[in-house]
Amino acid sequence: MNTKNIAKNLFAGLLLTSAIGTAMAEAPYPAETRFVSTKSRAEVVAELQQARANGELLVSDRNRDDKQIASAKTRDEVRAELAQARANGEMHVTDQ
Repeated sequence: MNTKNIAKNLFAGLLLTSAIGTAMAEAPYPAETRFVSTKSRAEVVAELQQARANGELLVSDRNRDDKQIASAKTRDEVRAELAQARANGEMHVTDQ
């Protein structure tokens, strides 16, 4: 390739790059709007502290402490219900 072709290709590349840059330079989306808070900073901090105290604030699912929920039935009651459902034909077992 001679220097004339290199110069042509370089110029075409620069022209294309500038055209793409111009096409992509548009207004921010979504349009920025002014936000007016209805709570003071002290109210927000108080709510944050209350949520932390109640264990309601989740930073991520990985660190979440699951709250234990007491069952209304004993293990034997659940097993009896299962046996009754099997006897009544309410439990359909398939290979799928």
